Amino acid sequence: MSRTPRTSTSTSTSTSTGTDAPKSRPGKPGKTPAATPPRLRRLLHQDKNDPWAVKLLPRIVFGIAAAYTLFTLASQSGSSFVAVGTLIVLGLVVWLLRHRVQLLLALASTTVTAALTGYLSAAGDAARWNTGTAVSGQAVFGYWALTGMALLGAWMVKNHPGRRGITVVLADVILVIASVVGMFLPEAGVPVGFLGVITVLALRGDRVKAVMSRLTARLRPALDRRRPRKATDPTDS
Repeated sequence: MSRTPRTSTSTSTSTSTGTDAPKSRPGKPGKTPAATPPRLRRLLHQDKNDPWAVKLLPRIVFGIAAAYTLFTLASQSGSSFVAVGTLIVLGLVVWLLRHRVQLLLALASTTVTAALTGYLSAAGDAARWNTGTAVSGQAVFGYWALTGMALLGAWMVKNHPGRRGITVVLADVILVIASVVGMFLPEAGVPVGFLGVITVLALRGDRVKAVMSRLTARLRPALDRRRPRKATDPTDS
């Protein structure tokens, strides 16, 4: 009677140890530190066959160097801070509009035209009145309003037959020519620019194209009738 409990306790201890042993093993990996992320591992390994890791590390290094350079330049004075801020804003605009080439071209042309017309107006005032860089402001405001009108007019057309950026560039070229005219005839600069912008927008718009296509479709039969027929024409036989 005394041997039976011994065997039962031995079997119970053996079974308990047998069941407890596997329970304690799966808990060990949870105590180990977290594994390194795969991207960080790829970046630190720098495998030559991995283009992502090879290209990303130089970009990080040059990006930090560029940020430190811009911070150093911007902290020198107020004008340098404004210049650096303007460059950053322009860079962001170019990055956001990298897939919209026509809009980027139109914005660049508008900016250059505004600068050129302002400079030419200032030069004309300085040459006439000998007042240095003093500008009356009326002509400059008129040219800037016309550049904005050209930019908006190209994008207001729902179905533009041509490229919108090219339309803005053509209108801006006429505005620069009008500002040159305004250096010698201040009263004629803005009106000439207005007529030029209206003409470009009308010729490049869809309505003028539709009207011209209708006119050509109506005049083509009359022109075909007036053409002299050849002797080999089958209608003559």
